[in-house]
Amino acid sequence: MKKPASIQAFGQHLRRLREARGWSQQALADAADITKKTIYRMETAQTAPTLDVLVCLAEGLEISLAELVTFTAAT
Repeated sequence: MKKPASIQAFGQHLRRLREARGWSQQALADAADITKKTIYRMETAQTAPTLDVLVCLAEGLEISLAELVTFTAAT
């Protein structure tokens, strides 16, 4: 992973977005049409999302892609 701090910050951001809606990981997975395991792995910084997964997440959360990827990452 080239930017592990950014991947971790994205995972925390995704968790905050999900929890703000009162959703479980499964609920987000269902809304975004991806697996719960993928949500878990992103939130725990085990994997970086691909562009197609980011698009699915934004659509599932009903936010823009820009809002999804706008977060503060530690350097």
